Amino acid sequence: MKFVLFGHTINPSKSLTADNLLSLLKARGDVVTDELTSDVDMVISLGGDGTFLKAAEMVGATGIPIVGINTGHLGFLADVSTDEMGVFLDCIHKGQYEVRSRSVLHTEVFLPKASAASPIVLHALNEVAVTKHDSASMISIKAFVNGELLTTYRSDGLLVCTPTGSTAYSLSAGGPIIHPQSDVMLLTAVAPHSLNMRPIIISDDKEIELVVDSRSGHFLVAADGQSANFDTGTRLVLRKAPYRINVVKQTGNTWFRTLQKKMNWGI
Repeated sequence: MKFVLFGHTINPSKSLTADNLLSLLKARGDVVTDELTSDVDMVISLGGDGTFLKAAEMVGATGIPIVGINTGHLGFLADVSTDEMGVFLDCIHKGQYEVRSRSVLHTEVFLPKASAASPIVLHALNEVAVTKHDSASMISIKAFVNGELLTTYRSDGLLVCTPTGSTAYSLSAGGPIIHPQSDVMLLTAVAPHSLNMRPIIISDDKEIELVVDSRSGHFLVAADGQSANFDTGTRLVLRKAPYRINVVKQTGNTWFRTLQKKMNWGI
C-alpha cells in the first residue's frame, strides 16, 4: 500500500513515534511518499486532532482516507493510540477497518468595498469561529439563514460548526454533542451577552450569512484554528462543502464508544 505521513517533528518523542511508524510500514512492504498523488491509499496523521485537521485541509476534495494516530491529548479524530499502530496496520492490510465520511464547511469571505473581487474561500472540518480581536467590547453579528434574519448575536463570538466540530470549541462554549453523520450545522455563541441566546441546530442544506460589526473596527475569523483578521463590514457566507472528508476507524470502535471514553462517562 502507499501512504503519505503527515505530522510535526519538533517534539523528539513524536519523532521517535514517526520513526517507529516508518519501520512498521516498511516491514509490511508499504511505500511512504511525500506527494499526495491519486494512487495514494491513505494519509496517516501523526499527532492530535489539530494535526488531523491540517491533514484534512491538505487532503481536501481528493477523497483520500485519513488515519489518525494520536500522540496528543483528547483525540476524537485521531483515536488510534501509538501502542495500537502495528495491530491497526495489520487490520488495514486485511481490510478490517471502516471509512466514515464527515461533512465540511465551505465559507466565502466578502471584503467590504471589494464587491468585484473574488471572495476568500475557507474550509473547515470542525468549525468557523468569528470572534473579537483585541478589544474588551463584544462584537455584533447579524445571522441570516437562507436570507431570513435569524438574530443578532451580541457576544464575544459565534461558532458555525459541523457535527464533527460539536465536540471541539463549541462543546467548551456550552454547545450540544451531535452525532458526526447528522446532516446539520450548529451555531453556538461564545459568551453571549444575553442568557436566552442558546445554541441552535439547522439542516445543512441551508446557507448562513454573517455580517459583523465591531467597535474596534476589526475581528477574527478562524477556520479550524487557522485565523485571519478582517475589517468591520466583512460578510461571510457559509454552506456545506460539495465534498466530505473520509476518516479511517478501527472496526468496532464506534463513535459512541469513543465518546464514552473521551468524556469519561460512567467513571
